[in-house]
Amino acid sequence: MQSLLLLLPDFSLILLGTVLRRHLVDGEAFWTGVEKLVYFVLFPALLFNALATADIDPGRALPLFLSGLGTMVAGFALGWLGRGLMGLDAMGFASRLQCAYRFNTYIGIAIAGKLHGAAGIALMGGLCGAMVPFANVMAVGMLARHGQGSLLRELSRNPLVLATLAGLLFNLAGFDLPGPLTSFLKRLGDAAVALGLLAVGAALRWEMVGGRWTGSAWIVAVKLLFLPAVAWQIGRALGVEGVAFDTLVLFAALPSASSAYILAMRMGGDGAGVAWLISATTLLAVPSLTFWLHLL
Repeated sequence: MQSLLLLLPDFSLILLGTVLRRHLVDGEAFWTGVEKLVYFVLFPALLFNALATADIDPGRALPLFLSGLGTMVAGFALGWLGRGLMGLDAMGFASRLQCAYRFNTYIGIAIAGKLHGAAGIALMGGLCGAMVPFANVMAVGMLARHGQGSLLRELSRNPLVLATLAGLLFNLAGFDLPGPLTSFLKRLGDAAVALGLLAVGAALRWEMVGGRWTGSAWIVAVKLLFLPAVAWQIGRALGVEGVAFDTLVLFAALPSASSAYILAMRMGGDGAGVAWLISATTLLAVPSLTFWLHLL
């Protein structure tokens, strides 16, 4: 029960976003603007501030990042094993495969902050930020084989990648943020979590389009059940402990990211199928995250 109560405020914001989209603010332009504001301004500010001010120990951070990378590669491999269950062409499969390993950073930051405060936010922000380039490499690489788009262009203009690199370099250089700037970035970061979760709820879609149910069920099971178990084993094997271990397992258990839909649409893929998988993993993440939090 305590684990469910921990998740309740953040998933209530997601539910509120769904209700607002359906009954109060249904303008496409409004929600597109909110998503752009969060993606290009608010969330990069949160990541930069968290990493620029964190106490980073490269020796302790490396096992966490290696564990995160191994978990994502396992998600890609497990998702690939379900190709025969999907009944899709190559582009449709490449689009939906993203949902087996991509992660919703907004939800991850919100839960990590509730669980471990500033330390949780810094670790989850650093882990997610470090994994974004690898997630994009795998996703864009697959989609570019069958569609259109440039891997280097996608990476070089990704604001989460740029904010992560800037925050890490600022920290490792030994610089200190002035007090007013720290407060400014913190205000932006606070807004990022609430607006990001509202935007997640507003983007949920429930119309299943194309493919077989077995294939979609496999992707959902990989993302919410198999990957956290894999992360648990990898983390223990590499000696990840404490807050870092909790962060790793939660990272693996996060629902699929809305950026998977954006990328699929931008590169001519199966946006409708990806949107359904994002919605399904987000809804089912309530019981699955409750389970993993209880184990932790």
